[in-house]
Amino acid sequence: MAKPRPKEILSVENLLIRRGRTRILDGIDWKVRRGEHWVILGPNGSGKTSLLSALTGYLTPTSGGMRLLGEEYGRSDWRALRNHVGLVSSSVRQMMPDHEPALITVASGRYAMIDFWGNPTRRDAARARRILRQIECADLEDRPWLYLSQGERQRVLIGRALMASPRLLILDEPCAGLDPAARELFLRFLERLGRRRGGPTLVLVTHHVEEITPAFNRALVLRGGKVLRSGATRTVLSSALLSEAFGMPARARRIRGRYLLEIRPSGARHVA
Repeated sequence: MAKPRPKEILSVENLLIRRGRTRILDGIDWKVRRGEHWVILGPNGSGKTSLLSALTGYLTPTSGGMRLLGEEYGRSDWRALRNHVGLVSSSVRQMMPDHEPALITVASGRYAMIDFWGNPTRRDAARARRILRQIECADLEDRPWLYLSQGERQRVLIGRALMASPRLLILDEPCAGLDPAARELFLRFLERLGRRRGGPTLVLVTHHVEEITPAFNRALVLRGGKVLRSGATRTVLSSALLSEAFGMPARARRIRGRYLLEIRPSGARHVA
């Protein structure tokens, strides 16, 4: 009999990461359940990257607990669990070889390899082609990495992550380096991905509220290594909270499911 899938994809309890006298993360509590897509929002230095590093096993907690897909940190092989977590980040993007065609880049996700040598199996190549269609990049199959646009590269990296059938897909500032038009096209693609039945749980890491599409129904706001607030995106992303998060008076507006943030000059009247 198959083991039932846990309702909680991820659970973080009172997570503390301290190095010397510096508290990098301080008392983080966070739960991600099936059917939720989260955005992690906060200014530079708020702890977003450190939280991701802890979740993927690259930064050891000082205290607290983490559970991923029903397995507990410290009692399970976190390296094996990483196979169920897809990560799209600038560090991965910078390591891709210029000569590699998109089909091979996607297929290499099956083996967790960069600069893949040899040829994928017929089965893996067929799956990579299906994923290229899924990420709306079927026409890029033979195009080398060097000649892909930034937006195409981000989609191909998502395809590479999907090759391993992850339960959780983390997108670490995926719009960095995209021009406004490319960013909007990519965000619309993310929205379709987030609404696709049977797709992975998404976690978007950003410091731009404009990048939060309606599919991201939960928000975790960080400042100074602490959680300011978490919960339903519509209730969390208030002007007052974002003013506190970014340390300046701000006005948040929601228009047709998308957000705009206006940073107001010091001394201007604040609208909550």
